[in-house]
Amino acid sequence: MSSKDDIKFVIVVRKDLDMGCGKIAAQVGHACSSVVYNNMNEIYNWINYGNQRKAVLKVKSEKELIELIRKARELRILTTAIRDAGKTQVDPNTLTCCGFGPDTSNKLDRLTGHLKLL
Repeated sequence: MSSKDDIKFVIVVRKDLDMGCGKIAAQVGHACSSVVYNNMNEIYNWINYGNQRKAVLKVKSEKELIELIRKARELRILTTAIRDAGKTQVDPNTLTCCGFGPDTSNKLDRLTGHLKLL
């Protein structure tokens, strides 16, 4: 990582699912807690020096989100894909969002800089 101050985590949410605000918040929460739980060593700088900076962005489709995941893996950006259990608003195993990073803003902006804020 080039600078401890420019570390962030980006969560990209599918808007085509028409999830309510609470459901979206829960899915973003799953992405945040999952990245911490599953990648403690990789996220040390983000937690300790990056002020846990995060951005929540949107895509229009599952296809678009899957393409971002593919590109992230090519760039060696940590991905945290969230699939829902399907107990409320979406079908079981639906890909609802994905976390990218934490990583440098520069690297993440190459992947998601074209997306709009949720």
